This record gives sequence, structure tokens and C-alpha cells, in this order.
Amino acid sequence: MSNLLAALSVSGRVARYDRVSIALHWITASLVLVLWSIGQTIDLVPKGPQRTDYISLHIVFGVLLGLVVIVRLVRYLTGQVKPPPPVDHGFLLYVAKFTHGLLYVLLIAAIALGVKLTWVRGDLVFGLVQLTSFAPGDTVLRHSIGKLHETVANAILLVAALHAAAALFHHYVLRDSTLRHMLPRFRKESLPL
Repeated sequence: MSNLLAALSVSGRVARYDRVSIALHWITASLVLVLWSIGQTIDLVPKGPQRTDYISLHIVFGVLLGLVVIVRLVRYLTGQVKPPPPVDHGFLLYVAKFTHGLLYVLLIAAIALGVKLTWVRGDLVFGLVQLTSFAPGDTVLRHSIGKLHETVANAILLVAALHAAAALFHHYVLRDSTLRHMLPRFRKESLPL
């Protein structure tokens, strides 16, 4: 009970992350879902300009995700992020920290593999910019990097789903303020327990 009270601010409202951290969290989640969806449906798009544009969209969103991850890491490492007091202690806190770290490692790996795949293929971005291929004709390398990129992207989605399920478990079963720490601010605290 004291942990729950520690997570409340003086005014009785739930202590939250700052607005920038909350926005970056939800932008990251949205970009991951969009990128994964594009990756899963790319083969449904006919070859030609449509597929080139679809791949280009994936590349641009991937670059945007990379920038968001960099901003998040810089903010965290420079002390700009002030997390609310943790509700969990002991094992659950360890699991939460491990999961967050794993998500960052997977995000960085997926972005790095996406960059490498783009340069190995030598993609044409929106018909405007032709990237030079560093391995022209090396289909084995292209396939290997592509499969690894896909595997890491699937792992991100799985870990993120577990992360979301844990937040919902905290909210509806443990009935604590964990989920509310990262929800956007509304005029009223109207999220039901």
C-alpha cells in the first residue's frame, strides 16, 4: 500500500512520466506496429513503383524510429527522464527493467539490420534517391540479413505484447498505478480500475 501511495503526487493525482517521455513512448509503439505491418504485407504489393514506394515508406518510418530511439536514449542517459517511483520491488522490478532493456536492444538491432539491408540491396527511395549497393548480386547476404531483420522485428512485437499485457495485469489485477504512469494526461482521471 505504501508503494501505491508513494506513486501518488501531493495533489492525489497519479505521478506520471513527463509529457515528452509519454509522447515518445507512444510514437515508438505506433512506429513499431506500422513498420511490422508493412514488413508483413510487403509481398502483397505488386512489384514495380508501388512496391518501391511501399519499401520506401518502410525505410522512412524505420529512420524515424531510429531517431526517436536515439532521442529517448539521450534523454534517459542525460537524466532528462524522471520516472515515477516504482510500484514493484524485488523480482517484478527486475523483470520490468530487464524487459525495458531488452526492448531497447531489440529496437537498436532491428534498426541496424534494416540499415544494413537497405544498403546491401541498394534501394531506390521514393524514386528519388538511389542508394548504392555494397553487395550487388549477393542474394545470400541479402536473404540472411532480411531473415534476421524479420526475426528481430517479430521478437520486438512479442516482447512489446508481453510488456503491454504486464501493464494491463498491473492495472486490472494488481490494481496499481503502473499503467497510468505512461498514459497521456486527460482532463479527468477517468480510466476505470
